[in-house]
Amino acid sequence: MPFLTPDAPPVDPAELLARPRQERIRLLATFWAEHGFGTPKMVHTIYIVKLLVLYIGGGVALATLTSDVGGPLDVGHWWDQPVIYQKLVLWTLFLELFGIGGTWGPLAAHFKPMTGGIAYWARPDTIRLPPWPGKVPFTAGDNRSPFDVLLYLTTLASFLFAVVAGSSTTIEGLRGVEMVDPRLMALSAGLLVLCGLRDKILFLAARGEQYLPILVVSALAGSVLTLTDVIVAAKLIIVIVWVGAAISKMNAHFENVVPPMVSNAPFTPKRVKRAHYRSLPDDLKPSKVAWFMAHVLGTTAELVVPLVLLLSTNWTITLLAVGSMVLFHLFITQTFPLAVPLEWNILFSYITVFLFAGHFAGDGYGVGDLSEPWMLPVFVAALVFFPVLGNLRPDLVSFLPSMRQYAGNWASATWAFAPGAEAKLNQLKKPAKNQIDQLVEGMGYSPEVAEMTMQMTLSWRAMHSQGRGLFSVMQDYLGEQYETYSLREAEFCCNAIIGWNFGDGHLHDDQLIEAIQRRIGFAPGEFVVVWVESQPIHKPTQEYFVMDAALGIVERGTWLVSDCVKEQPWLPNGPVPTTVTWRHPEHRPVTEVSA
Repeated sequence: MPFLTPDAPPVDPAELLARPRQERIRLLATFWAEHGFGTPKMVHTIYIVKLLVLYIGGGVALATLTSDVGGPLDVGHWWDQPVIYQKLVLWTLFLELFGIGGTWGPLAAHFKPMTGGIAYWARPDTIRLPPWPGKVPFTAGDNRSPFDVLLYLTTLASFLFAVVAGSSTTIEGLRGVEMVDPRLMALSAGLLVLCGLRDKILFLAARGEQYLPILVVSALAGSVLTLTDVIVAAKLIIVIVWVGAAISKMNAHFENVVPPMVSNAPFTPKRVKRAHYRSLPDDLKPSKVAWFMAHVLGTTAELVVPLVLLLSTNWTITLLAVGSMVLFHLFITQTFPLAVPLEWNILFSYITVFLFAGHFAGDGYGVGDLSEPWMLPVFVAALVFFPVLGNLRPDLVSFLPSMRQYAGNWASATWAFAPGAEAKLNQLKKPAKNQIDQLVEGMGYSPEVAEMTMQMTLSWRAMHSQGRGLFSVMQDYLGEQYETYSLREAEFCCNAIIGWNFGDGHLHDDQLIEAIQRRIGFAPGEFVVVWVESQPIHKPTQEYFVMDAALGIVERGTWLVSDCVKEQPWLPNGPVPTTVTWRHPEHRPVTEVSA
């Protein structure tokens, strides 16, 4: 039945795996263009039920039944109440940090079990990744301790407690306005920061870069900020998320993001999917339709409409802008992107309505209505600091605080294992096996079908600009052995090792590889990584490194982004040109090491 069975490439898996690697990438990328991952509709139904019942139903019930705003069905009473806005943010934080929000389930490579998150982070001796281990006291090391587990569970509990603890109408300076007790918001904010200093995985998994400012602003309600200040600050937070994302999409990468994302939308007609490519099956570069979707309905709309929302005092224009941004997020939701940030998109849809229709600028909630003139520049400077720094120095800031969500400009990697070496990853302390083993042992796939499924993720990466650079460097480095190694998409592997990933290569860079190597001890040549940093906004190149887990980083170099975006995913003209800027003086090619 189509509902229960996946779409599969029209080729025998064993015969496909016997073909040269780039030929496989071509066939699977062409298949992706029309079918996406081929996921059975049953899986999408599970996500929809989770979204409607657990997230929306559960969140609205908890928020309303613990507040004096009427019941869940009394939408007209609670939709514009600040306490509901705060509690839905807290509920989202709880689910994200628990591990059942974004990056959950099969579309995020959690096949069986489908939940990462808490299964990893509440378990001592799993891997943690501190952001500044040599600079922040008491954060060194990469082993999760009982203290880390306690801190994580306490942070989770603080989010949930703040949701169910009722609300306060006696906040000094906000009498008559029902809001979550600022002390609870301050506690949640402080615990989230402590978690993040011990383990950046947890901060990013909670989407702290977007929700922490809301917690901080809420913690200042009454004592420092008036209700108007809180609302305007909340508007600035969401507008800077949108505008930052729009600016980061003004690049050569983003046009390559839209076609494979639309192709993975389960309910989009095939003719619409095909229209995003120049000429299937021979030319998978983005079409004019894809350009329009990316740079007009995407970048331009995400830049202009939020600014209209922020500045408009015309009710009709504001409502049109609100509707536009709600549709924008619903469009993303229905594509089921691989990191499945469905809850985030639904929350942003609600926040748009709450802030801009529920607290119309023309009614005294505009940027000119802040209680103190110094607040606007301070708020803006604080909110744009990391996006600006991250776009100038992407090596210093995750792409999430840089506001580069789905901009196509990501730090990424491809992992390569010598025959039999991948199985060694199962020696790590983690609740889930490698994805290939999850598919074979947990899902009942044959080894050939499981391998073809994992190679689908390689074709997906090759459809993006940085994938063509990664495979080019890998071909150059492995030489004739390029066909004998097992290649894996690092983002998916990372999910099985640390329990979460949202497309952030900073979670599987040399820090993680070194942590893995300390626990396993791969031999030279067994585990090779090609890793690339995001493109700085002012440079035409991306910087990559090649790392042998046993030897460390052995090569650094650059490639021109323009060379990658003009190629087909399967690199019919051979590897794109690269410039080697450094090579380890004792480095030997993998062919010599293995010999």
